[in-house]
Amino acid sequence: MTRRPDSSDRRRSRDHTSRGFEPVYSGAVAAGRALFGIWRLKPTVVGADNLPDTGGAVIAMTHFGYFEFALVEWMTWLHNRRRIRFMAKKEAFDKPLVGLLLRSMRHISVNRQAGAAAYADAVAALKRGELIGVFPEAGVSASMTVRELKTGAARLAAEAGVPLIPVSVWGGQRLMTKGHKTRFFERFGVPISFTFGAPIVVTSEDDVVGATDALRETLQAMVDREQQLYPVSGTGQWWQPQNRGGTAPTPEEATAAEAERARRRAAPVER
Repeated sequence: MTRRPDSSDRRRSRDHTSRGFEPVYSGAVAAGRALFGIWRLKPTVVGADNLPDTGGAVIAMTHFGYFEFALVEWMTWLHNRRRIRFMAKKEAFDKPLVGLLLRSMRHISVNRQAGAAAYADAVAALKRGELIGVFPEAGVSASMTVRELKTGAARLAAEAGVPLIPVSVWGGQRLMTKGHKTRFFERFGVPISFTFGAPIVVTSEDDVVGATDALRETLQAMVDREQQLYPVSGTGQWWQPQNRGGTAPTPEEATAAEAERARRRAAPVER
């Protein structure tokens, strides 16, 4: 069933979802809601009841733009007032103001060269009953298709003994994404489609590679449906994949461009 969030979502009981007052997180949510309200975004939500009201879960999201973390938290907050602790790269935590905010909101720093500590922190948080948000594609997909996933989301769910919740977001890339400059007023009135999929159970006896492949197929199927029902035609648009009539790079082109960027970053600086 498809519906828009309404005032009844905001009146849900908080007794079983509250984790204590967190002024920084609450302020960040309020700021995001204000910004999205100014832009008059038009959210449509499917499957929000798949979000657990209590207990830990891994929230595995698609990654086509830079606002998905805030958009998914927005819908989660409207549904049951729960907070998501996101796993974010260490470089973000190293920035003085941003790092202070991230640590205050109890997000988890990930050092991509030594990720064991972040993994252990995430497992502990899940066992405490937290929602942990991850982007299993490990980067923005410029092709606007779900690319190959890392196995971390499935491994976290299996080790912590919590469900894996697939979440797709379509339209968020129109607000801000890699390789495209969006003017401020182009963000007004953008429809955003959310799908919260049925919980996936991964146990320690399961093949995490197979579970990860199944997660990718699920996420892509959810995106396909969102694209099909999206109220704005993507034909000829930069934010639509080529296999659906858009002009986004193909997965192969996007992979090649990313490899070239990585090569340039690794090249020694000439003096």
